[in-house]
Amino acid sequence: MSKILIRGAKVLGGEPQDVLIDGGTIAEVGSGLSAEGAEIVEAEGKVLLPGLVDLHTHLREPGREDSETVLTGTRAAASGGYTTVFAMANTFPVADTAGVVEQVWRLGKEHGYCDVQPIGAVTVGLEGRKLAELGAMHESAAGVTVFSDDGKCVHDAVIMRRALEYVKAFGGVVAQHAQEPRLTEGAEMNEGVVSAELGLGGWPAVAEESIIARDVLLADHVGSRVHICHLSTAGSVEIVRWAKSRGIAVTAEVTPHHLLLTDELVRTYNPVFKVNPPLRTERDVMALREALADGTIDIVATDHAPHPHEDKDCEWAAAAMGMVGLETALSVVQETMVDTGLLDWAGVADRMSFKPAQIGQAKGHGRPVSAGEPANLTLVDTAYRGSVDPAGFASRSRNTPYEGRELPGRVTHTWLRGKATLVDGKLT
Repeated sequence: MSKILIRGAKVLGGEPQDVLIDGGTIAEVGSGLSAEGAEIVEAEGKVLLPGLVDLHTHLREPGREDSETVLTGTRAAASGGYTTVFAMANTFPVADTAGVVEQVWRLGKEHGYCDVQPIGAVTVGLEGRKLAELGAMHESAAGVTVFSDDGKCVHDAVIMRRALEYVKAFGGVVAQHAQEPRLTEGAEMNEGVVSAELGLGGWPAVAEESIIARDVLLADHVGSRVHICHLSTAGSVEIVRWAKSRGIAVTAEVTPHHLLLTDELVRTYNPVFKVNPPLRTERDVMALREALADGTIDIVATDHAPHPHEDKDCEWAAAAMGMVGLETALSVVQETMVDTGLLDWAGVADRMSFKPAQIGQAKGHGRPVSAGEPANLTLVDTAYRGSVDPAGFASRSRNTPYEGRELPGRVTHTWLRGKATLVDGKLT
């Protein structure tokens, strides 16, 4: 593997520096580095970040290859600046055994656009009745450390307690999809003024908040770690903030779309805005941004949820829930957090690389941009601004809520252990 000199990049948004990659490692960081024998990437004005880490991705394989595959999903990830993704367990068959998680892990190894770390199901078949093979999945070649029934809530308190107790033995974490099912029967959008005016079934904030409150108390009782998926309400923020003030081992994520979009968009009846949890109010959006800025919310995770055309291009009630997000996440974070002054680029690196890697124990990822570290990097043209065109997506699906919307920033290069997976905005 040849040497690469990234010249004049603003590392984590700081002063311009040169970064020399030799093989799969960062060899040197400094000013005026020698370019002898190296391929040069001119990066003046661009921001260099550690490779992004997504703790919440749906790759759909095995079973729903019409939506996404490990190959297309990792290509989308590389396009968005990601060097590792955690693949959710709601596949067909469900990733609730060592065999299935190893299959996903090996597919990731074969395709190589980014690393793929499978997430194991908490319960057999995501049915919430019986614990899955948590220990076997952890001890498998995939080395699973994160477990989630995402798409469904582990609603039984006894099962959730047992899962927290089990993963504590090997330092794992349970990632909860916080949705009390009885409170969301027939729900189609956020419960509030807009749902009342449209006559659509309301999804109350308390359905999320009540589960989070229960689970942080369970985590405290057991002395284990719990992670809250796609937190979406101002009330949820306050519960997590309280739990952290008590020293409870809770972490939380927010999606890019919950940082930008509100339930007012549902007035269009466009199913592209139908998502779980639903788009909330402007008040919730502002609370989520502030919580991400002050560290109450630890990370940004995409909840990349691809669907085929026929599952989204239909009437609202019949449409599947979810949005693709890998290829637009960094742009949305720049729009909502950096350009508003709530975070600097070092803060973005923390929320989108360092902390998600730490929570998921992604070895070799989320590391400083310094000599001796693995060369997992992404280069961003932060001055760019353009309209989102899903026709150019690497993902197999096109269900983006941003089509035609102007967003800032563009990932130009991604390196996975020194190998370029994206060059000048084009996949290699």
